[in-house]
Amino acid sequence: MIIDQLSVFSENRAGMLADITALLAEAEIDIEALTIAETAEFGVLRFIVDAPKKALAVLKLEGFVASLTPVIALRMDNTPGSLAKIARTLGDANISIEYLYACVAQEIGNAFVILRVEETEEAVLLLKESGWEAYK
Repeated sequence: MIIDQLSVFSENRAGMLADITALLAEAEIDIEALTIAETAEFGVLRFIVDAPKKALAVLKLEGFVASLTPVIALRMDNTPGSLAKIARTLGDANISIEYLYACVAQEIGNAFVILRVEETEEAVLLLKESGWEAYK
C-alpha cells in the first residue's frame, strides 16, 4: 500500500516536461501516474513509475533535483462516492490529506488514488482495517 513517489523540482519553462519524460523513456521507465504543481518560476512533478530508484538515479545524474517520498496507493471502484469514502475514513480519524491525485486503472471499473499524509503508517492500518486494497 505504501509506494515510492518520484518528485522532481524543475524550472517552469517550455520543454522541461519533454526533457524529463524523455530521460525516463530512454531509461525504459514506465510512467504510471503524474501530476504537476507549479508556480510562476518552478514546478514540482510527482510521478508514480515502475522503477522509482532507477528513475531517481537517472534524473540526478542529469542534474535534476529529485527525491522519493512514501505515498499510499489505493485501488478504488471507479464509481461516484468512492473517493469520498476514503476521505471520510481518514477525516474521521483526524488524518489530513496533504495532497492526492487519481486516475482510472487499466482494469475495467477500477481507479487508483495516490495519497500523501503525515501519518502514513497509521493511515495504512486504518485503510486496511476499513477494507481498502493496495493498488500495487
